[in-house]
Amino acid sequence: MTQTRKRFIAGAECPACHAQDTLMLTIAGTDEKVSCVQCGHEFSERGANKPEPETAKKSVAQEGLIGIFKPE
Repeated sequence: MTQTRKRFIAGAECPACHAQDTLMLTIAGTDEKVSCVQCGHEFSERGANKPEPETAKKSVAQEGLIGIFKPE
């Protein structure tokens, strides 16, 4: 079962009607869609599911290092 989440994007302006604070992000599984609740304009969020660069995946996997803690 896929969970659907809806969230408003604060301060965003609709590219169609130029209304502010009316864009809603809908996330269903791996699909992301942005729609305006005022005019109904819909579009897909581009680049939301970009794969990580292979170099970043390999360096973390090879070293097994998450982060370095430096107390002050």
